[in-house]
Amino acid sequence: MTGKTKSIPTLTLETLLAARVGGLVCGVDEAGRGPWAGPVSAGAVILSADDIPEGIDDSKALTEKRRAALAVEIKARAVAWGVGFASPEEIEDLNILQATGLAMCRAIEAMAVQPKAALVDGNYRFKLPCDVETAVGGDGLSLSIAAASILAKTARDEIMITADAEYPGYGFASHKGYNAPIHQAALKAMGPCPIHRRSWAPIRALLSR
Repeated sequence: MTGKTKSIPTLTLETLLAARVGGLVCGVDEAGRGPWAGPVSAGAVILSADDIPEGIDDSKALTEKRRAALAVEIKARAVAWGVGFASPEEIEDLNILQATGLAMCRAIEAMAVQPKAALVDGNYRFKLPCDVETAVGGDGLSLSIAAASILAKTARDEIMITADAEYPGYGFASHKGYNAPIHQAALKAMGPCPIHRRSWAPIRALLSR
């Protein structure tokens, strides 16, 4: 029995969508929907078919060092790119799904060149400032979505590393706000800090004690 061959991202989905809408297409992806702390981030990227950095892939398939190097190349060589965030407070006010859409809108609005359509990872059709097409598993299929995933992930990681210095003891630089033993232990010892998502069940349980 042979293992499943991993797909290699291409520009096929973007090319088909661009022909349909008659304009530029950006890839969009998010990072940080699941953590207990910190913002949710989104990236948006329009790649140039003639100048694509080598090695772009789903951010989860790359090392932190490789993501950081590719983020620099993507920003330098893309037609346009943008990064957006929704804060922990906005996540509380809106819920995580709507906050993710807000971060995506901000990422697109931050682009120097506005797209005619967005190719978004997943199956939820967010309301964005352009046409929207979804792609399940898009970060492994679309180079633009994969590039967006890299920008979203690296930008959020930078924020959490900064937060580690501002709120020492939680280990944000290592786990980036996700569920981890060191994070659980810090919450039990110190309680939540201002960037924790207080509606999350584990945080809510601590606050209710």
